[in-house]
Amino acid sequence: MTGQVRTVDGRVAGRRGQATRQKLLDCLSEMLSSSPYRDVKVIDVARKAGTSPATFYQYFPDVEGAVLEIAEEMAQEGTGLTDVVAGRSWAGKAGRQTAEDLVDAFLDFWRRNDAILRVVDLGAAEGDKRFYKIRMKILNSVTNSLTDAVKELQSKNRVDKDVNPAAVAGAMVMMLAACASHQKGFQTWGVKQAELRPHLTMLVHLGITGKKPAK
Repeated sequence: MTGQVRTVDGRVAGRRGQATRQKLLDCLSEMLSSSPYRDVKVIDVARKAGTSPATFYQYFPDVEGAVLEIAEEMAQEGTGLTDVVAGRSWAGKAGRQTAEDLVDAFLDFWRRNDAILRVVDLGAAEGDKRFYKIRMKILNSVTNSLTDAVKELQSKNRVDKDVNPAAVAGAMVMMLAACASHQKGFQTWGVKQAELRPHLTMLVHLGITGKKPAK
């Protein structure tokens, strides 16, 4: 943890306080993976962390406030998804690799953050602007990089000028996010992870370049 961490009343938390705060967040994250978000209570988080509700309230106004802290940290990590495609080539075998890396990055990120992403999606769907902004923070950076990629391909006459770069990029990112969040669902349809990956790669490459990826 870097930078100053403050309590709810504005005091700067010391090293021990920071450790306690992080333990509360870690315990909450673990509980979200096995319990519905709205069933998680402050007393349960505090008990799991080996402390008291009073200590919890020193650092967070309520469970939702702590959830937003976890979501913000996750979103900051998620902005790194753009590094997978920024400045990468979409030509030939290099293009296939770019598409594969993007698919892998999305699937892995959603697997690791499945519990908190489900809460973010729920909040965003219910119209909570705080959760909506967090969701878009994750997706916007990748969308912008893919938009730039389509524009570059258009400048080289490799993609039709009538194509709207932002529309294509946004559609690809939303598809990836939806598929990544539904990985367990694919398994119930008899689609294994190893089978999902190449098909997503093909769709992403087709969407960005208008062509199937090189073999």
